[in-house]
Amino acid sequence: MDLTLASLLAEEESLCLSAFSNDDAWELGARLADLARARKLPIAVSIVRGGQRLFHFAAEGTSPDNDAWLERKLATVLHFGHSSLFMGKKLEALGLGLQEKYSLDPARYSVSGGAFPIAIAGTGLVGGVAVSGLKAEEDHALVVEALAGFKKAAS
Repeated sequence: MDLTLASLLAEEESLCLSAFSNDDAWELGARLADLARARKLPIAVSIVRGGQRLFHFAAEGTSPDNDAWLERKLATVLHFGHSSLFMGKKLEALGLGLQEKYSLDPARYSVSGGAFPIAIAGTGLVGGVAVSGLKAEEDHALVVEALAGFKKAAS
């Protein structure tokens, strides 16, 4: 997986959608839940749009701690409009922390990979999708895999 800032930005652009409804949130979430079940992954999933939680799933082996990670990762995506992994790599390149650079409380925000913006072409950021339970880059890769499959099926 190419984790340069440029490749992560290109990934975000390539996964911009034409629309995203409540039913779409269900389809995307179910896709992630199916991947978790098929691969026996201990993950939690959350999808939000416009301040409303549209989907939540917690596989066996997860805990409330995963939900806290989901919230912190999603807060980062909704604040910056970029994936939590992109923001982590950006801060890493700057040699700075989230609180040091942006004065954001690390108890409320996380730059650990696994949350991704849901953007609509011509509109911009409308929500986010997050996974917690694996290593940060694996969480990110799973979200990207599911979102790419969702976009392809929707077109």
